[in-house]
Amino acid sequence: MPDLEFADLSKSYGAIHALDHATFAVRSGEIFGFVGSNGAGKTTAMRIALGVLAADAGEVRWDGRPLDLATRRRVGYMPEERGLYPRMRVAAQLVYLARLHGMPPESAKDAMLHWTDRLGIAARRGDEVQKLSLGNQQRVQLAAALMHEPAILVLDEPFSGLDPVAVDVMSGVLRERATAGVPVVFSSHQLDLVERLSDRVGIIQAGRMVAVGSISDLRAAAPRRWVVDAPGAPPGWAHAVPGVTVVRTDGGRVTVEVAGGAPGAEQDVLRAALAHGPVREFAPVRPSLAEMYRHVVADNPAPTPAPPSDRRHVGGWRSGRETAA
Repeated sequence: MPDLEFADLSKSYGAIHALDHATFAVRSGEIFGFVGSNGAGKTTAMRIALGVLAADAGEVRWDGRPLDLATRRRVGYMPEERGLYPRMRVAAQLVYLARLHGMPPESAKDAMLHWTDRLGIAARRGDEVQKLSLGNQQRVQLAAALMHEPAILVLDEPFSGLDPVAVDVMSGVLRERATAGVPVVFSSHQLDLVERLSDRVGIIQAGRMVAVGSISDLRAAAPRRWVVDAPGAPPGWAHAVPGVTVVRTDGGRVTVEVAGGAPGAEQDVLRAALAHGPVREFAPVRPSLAEMYRHVVADNPAPTPAPPSDRRHVGGWRSGRETAA
């Protein structure tokens, strides 16, 4: 299947830049984790892909062509907000939504049976959505996105409110769809889950893409850190090593950051530690996605907002930003 491309997207609400030339691609058969703080632009980008919002500039492409209505019918979209009829029963609602996508009645019923069984909600088919737990409502919402065998999956916070078992089920479904060649993009604030599930990750900050790559790529770009356990070394010994910053100290155990422009500095750290006696541990630190995220965002701070006097013409700008982004 083709790639899904977000090409140079810009979107503003008055003085607020929800997206600022945001560019990234989700490859065929890939799970792409889309992360950023609240209001960073994740939902805005997804809504532009669905045609719910119009971009000020740029476009979303699939197979090299801008998404049109026919292509968008092939997208499985799961919004962050509940997009279900609360008083409608699960089975009837899923069949109805599948029919809106043009599926014949029998195919829609077969898809409903399959996905409610696959997602562990078969026993809830006769229940009204409003009577389900939040986690089961999430499962129904994912089933709704999958009913018509979409060629693209766009999921906004799909793991919100799920217990660990449900997370595993949903993760397995997303991996199955990616294995079938579907490009899958999902946003989440659960960075440990994003790290575990994603083939590549994109980090957005104040509407700008500040990092895109695999976890290995992001680690390679992160500061190099080493942990040294030298019980005989005096306090503060690592501060004297050139090109090294002490990040954390816990008794004789020290975590240091090695400057990128200081080749061999980690060996200088080891030699300095050995000068004070035996070293019980000397190992590189593998930063988590959460740590890499904090580093990238710190290096790319959000622009300082204009003073309130400059915003008087922008009615309700704050709620618009938070809702749209």
